[in-house]
Amino acid sequence: MARTPQDVTDAELSILQVLWEQQTATVRDLVGRLYPEASLSLTATVQKLLERLEAKHCVTRNRTTWPHQFSAAIERDELIVRRLQNTADKLCAGEIHPLLTSLVKARGLTAEERQSLRGLLDELDQGKKKK
Repeated sequence: MARTPQDVTDAELSILQVLWEQQTATVRDLVGRLYPEASLSLTATVQKLLERLEAKHCVTRNRTTWPHQFSAAIERDELIVRRLQNTADKLCAGEIHPLLTSLVKARGLTAEERQSLRGLLDELDQGKKKK
């Protein structure tokens, strides 16, 4: 099954994770962080992954500096939402409830996570009352 153009591969995700942590990085920074045994072929791989991420509008490149600096153009939360919705579309006819319910039942929640979720639900309820 072909991926949609906006899907991010696991290799691309590893680059995004570094950029989310560091805000900006050069190709050399990324290679050093992801592949301590750096080689020319690994550098070429990172460059190609960055080109793909740029084409997907997930990464921006600052061409005014040398070496070029890369930064994430997509927030982690935005990618999470997109991936969860894709999973819900594939497995649950687009419904998010079965996905979330299954995840919570299978994994469980800590007391802190339950409290955070209750707070989020309360915020959502308050937002609906204001409308």
